Amino acid sequence: MRNRQVGTARWISGAVLATLSGVASADASRDAQAPAAVETVTVTATRLPVAAFDVPASIDVVSGNDLHGNSLGVNLSESLPAVAGLLARDRQNYAQDTQISIRGFGARSTFGVRGVRLYLDGIPATQPDGQGQVSHFNIGSADRVEVLRGPFSAMYGNSSGGVIQMFTADGSDQPIVSGGMAGGSFGTWRTSIGVRASLDPEKNIDYNFNYTAFHTEGFRDHSEARRESFNTKLGWQLSTDSKLTFVLNSFSSPDAQDPLGLSRAQFEDHPSQAAPVATQFNTRKSADQVQGGAIYDLRLNDEQSIRVLGYYGQRNIEQYLAIPISVQQASATHSGGVVSLGSDYGGSDARWTYAGLLGDRKFSLVAGMSFDDLSQHRRGYNNFIGTEVGVKGALRRDETDQVYDLDEYLQASYQLSGRWSALAGVRHSQVKFDSDDHYIVGANGDDSGKADYSATTPVAGLMFQASKALHFYGAYGEGFETPTFAELGYRPDGGAGLNFDLKSSKTRNAEIGAKLRLPRKTEFDVAVFQANTDKELAVASNVGGRSTYLNIDHTRRQGVESSLSTEIVRDLRLQLAYTWLDATVRDGYRTCSSTPCPVPTTPVPAGSRIPGVPKNSLYGAFNWGRSAGWNAEIDARYIGSVPVNDINTQSAPSYTLVGLGAGYVFDLPHWRIRNFLRLDNLFGKDYVGSVIVNDGNGRYYEPGPGRSLLAGVNFDWMY
Repeated sequence: MRNRQVGTARWISGAVLATLSGVASADASRDAQAPAAVETVTVTATRLPVAAFDVPASIDVVSGNDLHGNSLGVNLSESLPAVAGLLARDRQNYAQDTQISIRGFGARSTFGVRGVRLYLDGIPATQPDGQGQVSHFNIGSADRVEVLRGPFSAMYGNSSGGVIQMFTADGSDQPIVSGGMAGGSFGTWRTSIGVRASLDPEKNIDYNFNYTAFHTEGFRDHSEARRESFNTKLGWQLSTDSKLTFVLNSFSSPDAQDPLGLSRAQFEDHPSQAAPVATQFNTRKSADQVQGGAIYDLRLNDEQSIRVLGYYGQRNIEQYLAIPISVQQASATHSGGVVSLGSDYGGSDARWTYAGLLGDRKFSLVAGMSFDDLSQHRRGYNNFIGTEVGVKGALRRDETDQVYDLDEYLQASYQLSGRWSALAGVRHSQVKFDSDDHYIVGANGDDSGKADYSATTPVAGLMFQASKALHFYGAYGEGFETPTFAELGYRPDGGAGLNFDLKSSKTRNAEIGAKLRLPRKTEFDVAVFQANTDKELAVASNVGGRSTYLNIDHTRRQGVESSLSTEIVRDLRLQLAYTWLDATVRDGYRTCSSTPCPVPTTPVPAGSRIPGVPKNSLYGAFNWGRSAGWNAEIDARYIGSVPVNDINTQSAPSYTLVGLGAGYVFDLPHWRIRNFLRLDNLFGKDYVGSVIVNDGNGRYYEPGPGRSLLAGVNFDWMY
């Protein structure tokens, strides 16, 4: 692997240096004085175009420039380290999704994204039960990403400890063809091509499409993966008052190898190895998804408008696990070591908006209703035939799972006085589960069942404009989170049927904060927050490749987050983001150490840290350069130690990573070429990039890559 890495690095270095040497004498003085910063407009917190500075909530925007910077451009985690309160961990395991948590919500998730709502162009990437993924987010076509934290996340319903929305850029008046390639260590490469343009002379129809292909041999053994992603957006201006937008997205990832987690001893001995059972069972995952949607916007008059969204999609997953033959044969109710999921999903969202005056003060009101439905055919098979493992064997599970939500929401804002403004809302949610078991064989009884959950979640915030440069705010809200089908799937006592005894959790969420905007493009935000949760879901047992869950009485997440972005001197930008987060169990409980488990016996004392959550995280970066000519960057990231199980007997050690980058951007008639070279993990630190919380085999640790080189060339052709 080392020879392969060195050879790749030499080829890329030579190619990029040759390109850079050809343009080093270009005249960088043509780059004009940078314009003054304009406050970014967001829609996630208010569903209306409002400057983030004027919203009583913690909300950040990652711009297209940052998304398309000197990076691989495949994983959302590449673009989010400067967002305080958010932890996005690239697992270097493409059989699983990026690990994302916001203020500690979602940290327990062992696969996919849990506890955080995800959207792509308004279409939920989170299922009605709260399970989500970001693998199909196409970075190449993105205009921006908005990240909402704190109480106002509750306005998005179930499992909204935070909200992440990606928006595809509109088509451009001037046709632009964009593309590029990047490659580097561990056999990693990415190619992309896209077009943004208008179809007709009147500019009434615009479009944006992007295709991205990615491949990696992986830092770890048995971690090879490839992905293909296509995303398109078509806008049709029907009249001066109406617009129809179509979005289409497809994603494919066949046979992504899963190296599984390592024990602490395995990590310390050889972090790039795969767990031995990963190669024995050829653990892997295939996923493909296609989804489309339509959005209709109509302005009724100067004050009122309506917006209707509808979408439909299909997703198929087949995953091979490393469950021993003996474990599958020991129980008639075991569902095997191969998971097959076929999902059809769809939904709609309709809302009416008023933005005008109430008396002589600014007033807005948004009233809407949303519906989301998921029908999933879940089958399980043995992962063996005879003595051969890693193959699909006999059927062990066959059921149809359906879950849908029906939500109504109301949100209003009002300018109370010249300096005071208020934002408030309420959402009522119903989430219904229905499981129909088709595999009733011998001792494997009927596991069918139903469960209903509902909640009303209010939220309110106040903002005080101390000056044009300084705003203070406070907010309070209540949220809820239902179990997912994966968490309902098994009972701690080992009995037949789904665990419909699980309740939904309730969270009381509060924050106070300040926002400062100064010359030199300086933005400083700070927030103090606390979230108290009752009946949070925790692991009851994790044995034989299966997890069961229980509700615990009370947990608390409290902390401080702050971020700074400023231009120290002309062309030199500083970014800082710091989070201190104390996430603990407030009432002790008992969990299981084996199954069956009619009565949990292992104590988890009050004060135990919630696993998967570091107390401290810090990001800092210096970026130098203008829009054309040379640019350079240096960044560092610190993550504190992370407990990996409920009883806090093991933890992933803290680490600091340093990265360097440089590039050159030059303009030619109709062309803009962007070259870059980047070195990550400069000092070759061995570290745990992500953790598998409460892994029943003690394989908690997923190592991050060693020192790695990445280089790329991207272009825009304007014709």
